[in-house]
Amino acid sequence: MRIVRTIEELKRWRRSIEDNVGFVPTMGALHEGHLSLVRCSKKENPYTVVSIFVNPTQFDDPEDLRNYPRTLERDIKLLEQEGIDLLFAPSVEEMYPEGFDDSDAHYDFGYLERVLEGAHRPGHFKGVAQIVAKLLRAVEPDVLYLGQKDYQQVLIIKALIRKLNMPVKVVMCPTVREADGLAMSSRNVRLSRQQRESALALYRALMRAKEIYEKGGSVLEAKHEAMKILDNAPLIKKIDYFEIADAETLKPVSDWNEADRVIALVAVRMEGVRLIDNMFIK
Repeated sequence: MRIVRTIEELKRWRRSIEDNVGFVPTMGALHEGHLSLVRCSKKENPYTVVSIFVNPTQFDDPEDLRNYPRTLERDIKLLEQEGIDLLFAPSVEEMYPEGFDDSDAHYDFGYLERVLEGAHRPGHFKGVAQIVAKLLRAVEPDVLYLGQKDYQQVLIIKALIRKLNMPVKVVMCPTVREADGLAMSSRNVRLSRQQRESALALYRALMRAKEIYEKGGSVLEAKHEAMKILDNAPLIKKIDYFEIADAETLKPVSDWNEADRVIALVAVRMEGVRLIDNMFIK
């Protein structure tokens, strides 16, 4: 596995590669969810690149940025075991040599960036688009692998790629869960044992909404039952949202037949940690 720190070195390597390159962008603190994306890329492409970069511009909370786990040495060992071809691990100065206010970073995603995560984390998707555009230009991948857990982010990145007219295929891989259903996340390491137990309410709420749909219940009933589960979770301080929406547009649905694909999305805040999850209902 080759490790490069600069865009120039990365581009030199990329120019020497003629076969397809799969790309997995991460912020490190790797877990089985990230590694599932790596394995998918390795199975489908002759070359796989992974990036590790904790991007400052997508954090709306400075404390969250400070506390975000950084485990580069451990991550390198994991990626070596997976047999990837190249790890791109740049510094902040490498990715933002002229500061954070890049003139080409102001993408407008309309409704998609104003709801759910966009409404509760102002500027978050601007920062995501900013760094993903930089990474795509540097890596020039043929295929980009993203996890379903950040579903709204996947939709934003697909829209970004269309705006940039880049010939990049996006593959969304299913959320990887712990044995008890909790979605794997780098932030899970910050949960206390009691918080970890309380966090299972997200998965139970999503499963309850799906169960209501399968039994012929209404969207309103599904949301009501899911919110009851979240409200009764002792260590959840705030429910940012539990929404049932059209999976293509993220516009709320009031009837299951309003969209071909329907997804439930949830975000909550615990002491010092914010968690998100989602599940296709239909």
